[in-house]
Amino acid sequence: MSKKTSFPVIDIFAGPGGLSEGFSSYKIKDQSNPFHVGLSIECDKFAHETLLLRKFFKKLIQIGDASDYYRFLRKDISMDKLFELHKDEYEASKEEAWLATLGKTPEDEINRKINKTLGSENNWVLIGGPPCKAYSVVGRSRNSGINPQDPNVRLYLEYLKILHGFCPSVFILENVRGLLSSKVNKINIFDEIVSQLECPEKTLKGLKEASNGEPGKSHKYRIVSLVKEPNVDNLFFFPEYQPSDYLIHCEKYGIPQARPRVILMGIRDDIQGEPLLLKPRKEISVYEVLKDLPKLRSGLSKEVDNGEFWKSVLQEGKNMPWYNELKKMYPRVYREVVHTLKDLSCPDYDRGSEFISQKNKRKPDGHPFFKWVFDKKVSGVCNHSTRGHIAKDLFRYLFASCYANVFEKSPKLKDFPINLLPEHRNIKQALDGGLFSDRFRVQLQNKPSTTVTSHISKDGHYFIHYDPSQCRSLTVREAARLQTFPDNYFFCGPRTSQYTQVGNAVPPLLANQIAGIVFELLNRQG
Repeated sequence: MSKKTSFPVIDIFAGPGGLSEGFSSYKIKDQSNPFHVGLSIECDKFAHETLLLRKFFKKLIQIGDASDYYRFLRKDISMDKLFELHKDEYEASKEEAWLATLGKTPEDEINRKINKTLGSENNWVLIGGPPCKAYSVVGRSRNSGINPQDPNVRLYLEYLKILHGFCPSVFILENVRGLLSSKVNKINIFDEIVSQLECPEKTLKGLKEASNGEPGKSHKYRIVSLVKEPNVDNLFFFPEYQPSDYLIHCEKYGIPQARPRVILMGIRDDIQGEPLLLKPRKEISVYEVLKDLPKLRSGLSKEVDNGEFWKSVLQEGKNMPWYNELKKMYPRVYREVVHTLKDLSCPDYDRGSEFISQKNKRKPDGHPFFKWVFDKKVSGVCNHSTRGHIAKDLFRYLFASCYANVFEKSPKLKDFPINLLPEHRNIKQALDGGLFSDRFRVQLQNKPSTTVTSHISKDGHYFIHYDPSQCRSLTVREAARLQTFPDNYFFCGPRTSQYTQVGNAVPPLLANQIAGIVFELLNRQG
């Protein structure tokens, strides 16, 4: 393998492009990009639309004029008009962002796409993570374990087919922490996956799976950790890892979010040397990440929705039983609520919108996060609008955020005034410390957030804003900030889909650090 500074990347199960963004944005000392994400495969139409738009933006950057893209963000022109103005870049983007379903799309079609992307290149990188709902701890609790018939359980076999047939130099596979403890038919699925990834050819033959690519081309892989050195107790044995060695706590690497994720790095058997490890970065808090975004109010669902009525609904809380109950339970929280309601006013930007015009006064200095996300050319904020909530939930949000400000922790249901408890069938179980005892969770302003998941698309109860005067759940842009998506990253589709896209993604800033490790390993091969 000769030294080079350009490597193709293929992203499967791409989502909105979190991993792709990290790799395509990685730059070396001369500011060139050593990775080109030539193909991204995604099955969801809205996530695919986001991918397509992002690839289009990157191509405008390459030609040196992305001014029309910023006009689109500001709603000065439509997406159709934007693509019409740059037809060549649009057609090229369509070639790279492919709407297809791995496991259902004919393999011959997948092979043709991959072969076209790679050409004669043998040294390239495969990235992506199969859908992880089947492995999540919460999902397994709800469904009484993993269903072996769930097609998502075996989607990693699509990885094996590509590994066997096209043999990338390196692959990066991401999944949820629950993968480490998942079992199918009493077999630990993590150990099984690692074993199969190490030798794709043997696995596929044993499963009688069709083989992609060229026969006899298969390689074996070393599966390494990005955060732990291997254990070497005896020089006559191969270095070993514990399953927990593959777990990355994102908040330790400059991501403003406590997001534990399993990330496997596979290295082809002809690639020499060991990769570097991720370098810890200074922790960053929710407040630092969100404080410059415009203040917004929550919406009211099933009622009149305007600023004055919203204010009056919250003020009405003073006449309800929970208010007097709170005074006896938590005098300090009560005073916080009184102070919030006394100074309550409708924010200037009301409930926000898909674009809010606003000059960015913050400077992208200090922590690498700020340089990464800020873009003054946007001249505002995208995807920043609030959802509607029923009035009872507004009172719960008000209490929870005031409680968090006083005690620096989010309340459990057992901490709520009785008259604020939700009317759920499993409320007794939750009060006893069972599942969902933290159904209403405030994102504490002086710490990284909790894990942003696709559940944020449901109701927002787990993602309550720390500011009681806004009395709401997080917007798509706020969730995207916590996930480290740049401010110029626009999410397509209805808001529910936007939330899902953000929650399912790999933080791009983490992916960017991983890209640096991959590049360093590949570039020093002689």
